[in-house]
Amino acid sequence: MVAGEPSGDLLAGRIIQGLAQREPGVICQGIGGPRMLAQGFESWHPMHALTVFGYVDALKRIPSLLSIYGDTKRRLLAQPPSVFVGIDAPDFNLKLELQLRQAGVPTVHFVGPSIWAWRYERIHKIREAVSHMLVLFPFEEEIYQKEGIPVTYVGHPLAGAIPMRPDRAAARARLGLEQGARILAMMPGSRSSEIKVLAPRFLQALRLLQQRDPALQCVVPMVNAQRRAEFEGWLRQYPVANLRIVTADDVAPATVAGEGGDAAPVAWSVMEAADAVLVASGTATLEAALFKRPMVISYYLPTWMRRIMAWKSKQQRPYLPWVGLPNVLLRDFAVPELLQDDATPEKLAEATWMALTDEANAARVQARFTALHQDLLRDTPALAAQAIMEVSSRGSV
Repeated sequence: MVAGEPSGDLLAGRIIQGLAQREPGVICQGIGGPRMLAQGFESWHPMHALTVFGYVDALKRIPSLLSIYGDTKRRLLAQPPSVFVGIDAPDFNLKLELQLRQAGVPTVHFVGPSIWAWRYERIHKIREAVSHMLVLFPFEEEIYQKEGIPVTYVGHPLAGAIPMRPDRAAARARLGLEQGARILAMMPGSRSSEIKVLAPRFLQALRLLQQRDPALQCVVPMVNAQRRAEFEGWLRQYPVANLRIVTADDVAPATVAGEGGDAAPVAWSVMEAADAVLVASGTATLEAALFKRPMVISYYLPTWMRRIMAWKSKQQRPYLPWVGLPNVLLRDFAVPELLQDDATPEKLAEATWMALTDEANAARVQARFTALHQDLLRDTPALAAQAIMEVSSRGSV
């Protein structure tokens, strides 16, 4: 197995649990993070060595990434596994999977690249590299079936970890927040580049919101001390009242459903406690949807990065009209998306005010997100483990 980011580590940790229940004594090796290690995984390299944030970071890290790739390939070819499972990290894993499959090793890839939005032509590389796809979303299954690639829809693990009925009062108690307050969750991203472009916009929008409601409280979860320091730098430039930054150390412990007592991410408590969420496009939008919260999705890419993406993908914009995962899954603008030049403080404030105050809209959003949650709820560890073991037993490449 190879996982390259915390989200992949979370997915892989659950898969290893499913494999161990189905096949006691199974040995899992490769590259992984703390959740995989907690399940007895043997990691040859630290997972964070593969975590790359943007094109500039990738260019700086090329020598170390090539070294890790070469060592991992050498180990796997010297002692071929029964099956190789790549979790996300498509730039690294698809290349490795192609080499392994050509050498006769069955390969499974979990989390399909977003070919439905960018660079559909990657389907041909996937067909060559992957013996079996495991996908998170039901519409992806149809895409791979149409292309003749063996595929299994296993549901999204987050749907099993986040409660169907969130408990706002309990989350506020964990965070020490007033039960009757109007609270906005602000989530400007987990990457330095995201905070750099979104934090100033979000903070200026919050200033406008607090002109309407001076008592409005804002809670900002941060993944680590470095991101917190970066956000605090922007907060000094755009100071606001009633804003609280939280990390895992600031929150009373909560557990993830079905995870045997694992600690829930601090962002989950913040979203569960909030009346609405102002959020950077990404996995956090799906988490907010599973917590049934009204939200405003935003993103901004600098001009040079947009040009690189357009050059690399040979397209100026995604195939779909939606960017946020909840809207993609619902095939509708269920919640607003303010991207690029539309991501102004004024527009963000106006859309967020509606999310905070329009009770009819909140009820509609809750109903649609509840139905979405039910659609994504599957026994992901068991389904993934079953598919992986079937590929392993066939020895099919």
